[in-house]
Amino acid sequence: MRDKHRESQPQLKRTLKSRHISMISLGGTIGTGLFLASGASIAQAGPGGALVAYAVIGVMVYFLMTSLGEMAAYMPTSGSFSTYATKFVDPAFGFAMGWNYWYNWAITIAAEISAVTLIMKYWFPDSSSALWTILFIAVVLTFNLLSVRAYGESEYWFAMIKVVTVIVFIIVSFLMIFGILKGHDPVGFENFFVGDAPFNGGFLAIFGIFLAAGFSFQGTELLGITAGETDDPGKNIPKAVRSVFWRILLFYILSIFAIGLLIPYTDPRLLSEDIAVSPFTLVFDKLGIAFAASVMNAIILTAMLSAGNSGLYASSRMLWQLAIDGKAPKVFAKLSKRGIPVYALLATLAVGCLAFLSSFFGDGVVYMWLLNASGLSGFIAWVGIAISHYRFRKAYELQGLDMRKLPYKAKLFPFGPLLALAICLIVIAGQNYTAFTGGEIDWYGIAVSYIGIPLFLALWLGYKIKHKTKIVPLEKCDLRSTK
Repeated sequence: MRDKHRESQPQLKRTLKSRHISMISLGGTIGTGLFLASGASIAQAGPGGALVAYAVIGVMVYFLMTSLGEMAAYMPTSGSFSTYATKFVDPAFGFAMGWNYWYNWAITIAAEISAVTLIMKYWFPDSSSALWTILFIAVVLTFNLLSVRAYGESEYWFAMIKVVTVIVFIIVSFLMIFGILKGHDPVGFENFFVGDAPFNGGFLAIFGIFLAAGFSFQGTELLGITAGETDDPGKNIPKAVRSVFWRILLFYILSIFAIGLLIPYTDPRLLSEDIAVSPFTLVFDKLGIAFAASVMNAIILTAMLSAGNSGLYASSRMLWQLAIDGKAPKVFAKLSKRGIPVYALLATLAVGCLAFLSSFFGDGVVYMWLLNASGLSGFIAWVGIAISHYRFRKAYELQGLDMRKLPYKAKLFPFGPLLALAICLIVIAGQNYTAFTGGEIDWYGIAVSYIGIPLFLALWLGYKIKHKTKIVPLEKCDLRSTK
């Protein structure tokens, strides 16, 4: 009777296609990290240093994607790595992973609201910030409330704009580099070796870019969240893993290589956070495109809408799964007739709006602490993915299950997840290594940068102490049910 009753209730709809999940993951990764932060990375470590940093982090993300892909294809669920951490590591670890990731995206929504108002002020300097805030919220909420298919379609086209922009940028850049475009002398490799280039600042400069590169690649794990609403996940998740990673890596590596060849790393404009001097804008200016800054501004606006759209989707699904698992209030487990977790959506958006409002108080100090607390959340989620996959595969082998029945098998196990775990931990530890160097230790800088770690530990240990959970023995890991 209970099963029949459950089947009669609204369920998440498996309506996302392969093209949707590919673009959701791709769109979640291509954003301000590429359009803006890439310039600062080249300025700090030189074009060669930036390439090395992004390539190393890219390898780490590849192994994380294959780890997540193996688990998501075998056991598709919207709880993704929170559910996997619960089943294969420790229920307390899964609890902390879920709330950590939900908080990360809820605060990201607040950050996108702030960014959108700044971008709109570029065109309409005297307009009201409240107007743009309300419009932004209305757009992302509407796409998420309609249906998961509507969300998938909107994110597909938001991401497509960014993808086309990057492809055009790469093609145009290399035509300019080799002097194929009429009126442009070949630039060649001269800028790549100007001054101390290609490597500037040595290993520490490259290490500093690891952090920026890691933040730029965050969002790839969205394909794990989409697994619970994906049509034929056993086929589509592996397809997305194979295609998305190489596109992302090529986009980042080729874009950074092109910027390094066209603009000397010594150009002070690369360090600016003003959209008018984004490295993409500078290259399009060189090409002679009128209104290059306005065009890039519009594209970055779509990137902000895309991030807000994906953030609301990912966090609401995580909150819904936490409620299903009894780790969040049951009201968030309710679905509309269209299979949308409306209460989870509204609660997440409310937290994002409250975080945004905090930027108006105390000179934004509260807001900056909130942002910094969420800064490490993505890396912590990646650590959880690596640990969960390692234990998943060990449990799978120990329980004597047929490896051939895995819809997708991650390559180079156990080297892959162990390498990804090691790099992730190094990046987390070095989040603000400069606070420890110099004459005196910067305790305030340490507190601001690493606040996410004690918050995560508080969630983990608090749940563990209250519920007296233990690490799940490999032979008892639940590899059969997706609930």
